[in-house]
Amino acid sequence: MSDKIVRIGGASGAWGDSPMAIPQLLTAELDYLMMDYLAEVTMSLLARARMKDPAGGFPPDCIAYLKPNLKELTQRGIKVVTNAGGVNPAGCRDALEAAARELGLTLRIAIVEGDDVLPLLDRMRAAGTRDASSGREMPEEMLTANAYLGALPIKAALDAGADIVITGRCADSALALGVLMHEFGWAEEDYDRLAAGSLVGHVLECGPQATGGIHTDWEDVPGWENIGYPIAECRPDGSFILTKPENTGGLVTPPVVAEQVLYEVGDPASYMLPDVTADFSNITITQQGADRVFVSGAKGRAPSSSYKVSATYQDGYRAVAAISIVGPDAARKAERTAEAMIARARSQLAARGLPDFTATHIEALGAEASYAGAAKARDTREVLLRLVVQHESRQALDLFAKEIGSIGLSFAPGTTGIFSGRPKPTPVVRLFTFYVPKTEMPVPIVTVGRERMTIAVPCGSEDHATIEPAGEVASVPDEPTVEVPLIRLAYARSGDKGDSSNIAIIARRPEFLPLIRREVTADRMLAHFNGIIEGPAERFEAPGLNALNFLLHRALGGGGMASLRIDPQGKAFGQMALEMKVPVPASWVDQGLVKA
Repeated sequence: MSDKIVRIGGASGAWGDSPMAIPQLLTAELDYLMMDYLAEVTMSLLARARMKDPAGGFPPDCIAYLKPNLKELTQRGIKVVTNAGGVNPAGCRDALEAAARELGLTLRIAIVEGDDVLPLLDRMRAAGTRDASSGREMPEEMLTANAYLGALPIKAALDAGADIVITGRCADSALALGVLMHEFGWAEEDYDRLAAGSLVGHVLECGPQATGGIHTDWEDVPGWENIGYPIAECRPDGSFILTKPENTGGLVTPPVVAEQVLYEVGDPASYMLPDVTADFSNITITQQGADRVFVSGAKGRAPSSSYKVSATYQDGYRAVAAISIVGPDAARKAERTAEAMIARARSQLAARGLPDFTATHIEALGAEASYAGAAKARDTREVLLRLVVQHESRQALDLFAKEIGSIGLSFAPGTTGIFSGRPKPTPVVRLFTFYVPKTEMPVPIVTVGRERMTIAVPCGSEDHATIEPAGEVASVPDEPTVEVPLIRLAYARSGDKGDSSNIAIIARRPEFLPLIRREVTADRMLAHFNGIIEGPAERFEAPGLNALNFLLHRALGGGGMASLRIDPQGKAFGQMALEMKVPVPASWVDQGLVKA
């Protein structure tokens, strides 16, 4: 087997990530930069930007961050793969070519198009297409509808000699997989390697989350101010070493990487991607030196015959008021203030013949509002009242906003400030997810210079049933127990997919997993999140990682921009889950395996 190593640096984890990533990564040996910009709702923001300016529709950060580094990237032959095309890959290319010309550089910049599903929607609506999770009918007007394309167009662009590849919507992990298919010549049916390459992309896609960012044991992570961005040193068999540039902060250890492996994943044995159905349930992660971990063991099988499509639509408007209230009974004052404010606004709406609010939401931040029925701290003396109202019209929310100033005069003592002034109506954008057969989609098009290529995509398989990993039979010492919080036994990471949230629970030691499996059931997880989760919970196994992964349905109040909550993506769910109390053998405490 070849000893070739391909080094990919994860230079952007999201739109808004730090500009320090590229200069920092350029201090290391690299072959490629991978830059991820697109979250599920980002596409609708970019669509609105393009409506205002036809040349827009892509994250401007991409150009701003790349331009100062283009000369060095070109001199060193480091190529860039990014989904920064958003809803306008051609516009992003044009802007980057202009930046290169200013620097006297000539670059072969490729774009990938073909993810836009809007032209298909009338036919799909007529066919009765519904949202995959809620079953809602498809709205009449959509802002965006984009399929998650795969790695083959990226591979084709690199095969054609592109220096930079810009895509629209694609699976985040496909950015790295396309690179590795190009570099190692992996075939479309080499599913184990495609799964392994997808794992590389999945670990890199969120930038420093793979090098200590938001790690459970945050106090053990040094140098947040200069946290290292991840580098994957990839081998032809699909295994890789994850590391970071020297003399940077952060931490690269098996628990850190395991958290990222399960981030935003449902069933780790059946992670459905455009190019492969990946099985991450039995991968192994081992330390191979300071800030170097070796990752191997991904398996794969044929992908599904459909593309996942994320569409967005506008559903009225929202206004958010934030008011500080201080003193005894601050939480109760805040709640009564909010109720009075809503009642006053409703009377104004009724007087003008306007309908009621479509939704209202009250949170007393500082009084554990995010914990709903499990909240304990109700006696706080300082809260920030967050009052959210939604309506089908801007006019109604303008009426609401004009009443906000009266809060400091009419209601609770200790009301100290209204932050950001009168709230302004903003559009409510909701996600609509469905699947479209690959055979019904336009063929992806890759443009490199003047050359346009259509890329044939395998149809995939109808058979994508879950493969159940063999869970270990529970073996827990039969002896007296003591209760400890779950954080003493496990790490956790939570993420979102639409209105669902996943929580990965990763045992700190292999011998802890049987007890965690016995005690932390799906029902127990639902009970722990009392009043927060509306749907059922599923539990999946990841024995290679000594982990369980929970998928909580209807957990986020609509999720993303549609949610009224302070935590619309379940970012805090992992930390909240680790507060769960579980009984452990007293001997584990006596031996120092677990802190009491």
